[in-house]
Amino acid sequence: MSQINHYEIAVFSLSNKLKRLLWQMVWFLFCKWTPNPLHSWRRFIVILFGGKIDKKVHIYSSCKIWAPWLLKMDYSSCIGPGVEVYNPAGCKIGRFAIVSQDAFLCGATHDYNNENFTYIKKEILIESYVWICAKSIVLPNVICGEGSVLGAGAVASCHLKPWSVYAGNPAKFIKERKNFTSV
Repeated sequence: MSQINHYEIAVFSLSNKLKRLLWQMVWFLFCKWTPNPLHSWRRFIVILFGGKIDKKVHIYSSCKIWAPWLLKMDYSSCIGPGVEVYNPAGCKIGRFAIVSQDAFLCGATHDYNNENFTYIKKEILIESYVWICAKSIVLPNVICGEGSVLGAGAVASCHLKPWSVYAGNPAKFIKERKNFTSV
């Protein structure tokens, strides 16, 4: 059996780790316990940490945001209860987009063909009018096209076409969705 030389590769700087630790403490102390209607307060805290957050955004207290300074949320978008936003390369959520309860936005993976299991981070883009349903997963580098729907528990590993509905694991096209913005 061959022996592989394993060594730790510093993926994140100490300052990045400390910034994330501070963020987690602030979220825990000032947001985690807050009642649902206090979206404006949680929005303020995310903005304080560098998030680009528009008006009327809903961010629920039980969500987890890995790096708020790499999060952009447009007008009237929503991160629902229990959602995890793992965004080491950034995440953009468009206007009127909803990420429903317990969904997971995963912005990183590893190169399993590399002996060092190299860490790879990629942005996630959720365009306007998208609905990421409960307990679904969006994987790194996926673009959820305008108006697309990712059904409950589905896993999006490829781009979702605009105004289309997807379901399953891996997510497959199910049907078209009415484009109500072109009326």
